[in-house]
Amino acid sequence: MAASGKNPKKRNSLAGTKKGKSKSAQRLQKSKKARDKKKAYDTEYHKSEKRKKYRAKLNKENREAGTYGNKDGKDRSHDSKGKTKNESQSKNRARNGKGGKSSTRKTTTRKRTTRKKKK
Repeated sequence: MAASGKNPKKRNSLAGTKKGKSKSAQRLQKSKKARDKKKAYDTEYHKSEKRKKYRAKLNKENREAGTYGNKDGKDRSHDSKGKTKNESQSKNRARNGKGGKSSTRKTTTRKRTTRKKKK
């Protein structure tokens, strides 16, 4: 993979700087067997033609918008109609939540049952 940007020797300044705090992230940090299993799954998943086309589409949009690889803090964000717009990375990723789980999305609530009062 070719390096890009101002310093061609440095590929991604943020790579490997964050360590997860979730239970699954901690498990993967401790267990080489678990890491290898996840890496094998991820490799297969991202090899599929569907994922390749999806990545290519998003990269193309980023290049056309002029935000690809220039570290301007902007991202392409999907709106409710499926179209994309420019938005700051932090707002886009905060709204969509950690691991795709939105913090603003409502969870389903259980139906309350009424209890009879004791006399």
